[in-house]
Amino acid sequence: MFDLMPFDRRDNDMFSYFDSLGRSLFNSFGDNFFSAFGGTDIVDNGTSYELTADLPGFKKEEISVDINGDRLTISAEHKEDTNGDEKNYIHRERRYGTLRRSFDISGIQADQISARYTDGVLHLTLPKQAEEVPASHRIEIH
Repeated sequence: MFDLMPFDRRDNDMFSYFDSLGRSLFNSFGDNFFSAFGGTDIVDNGTSYELTADLPGFKKEEISVDINGDRLTISAEHKEDTNGDEKNYIHRERRYGTLRRSFDISGIQADQISARYTDGVLHLTLPKQAEEVPASHRIEIH
C-alpha cells in the first residue's frame, strides 16, 4: 500500500514535516491547484492580441469566457463526479473546483473577440480598437 505513495512524502526528516504542514495548511491554495490553469501568454500581432491559456484536463463545456465592462474573465470548473460511488482513496491529488483569471481589455473590440479550444489550450483573438488620429487642419491666424 505504501508503495503507491509519492516517494517524496515518505521522508522522515524535520524539513519534510514542515513541508507537509505547509501543504496541509495551504493545500487548496497550493501549486497543484493553480497549476491546473497552466500558463498564459499574450502576443501582440499588430492589429490584435493572441491570448493563449493552458487549461489541461478541462472539457470545452467546463470553460467560460465572460466580458463585464473592460474585464474579460476566463473560468474553468471541474465538478467531482461521484455517481454515488464512494471509493476508499489511499492518495488523491486531483482537484475539483473553479479556476478564474481576469484581464483588462480596454482598447479591445469586445464584440469581435473570438475563441477556440484545442488540445487543452484556449486561444483568444482580441482585435485592437482602431486608434483615433486627430484630423489635421490648418488654423487661420487673425
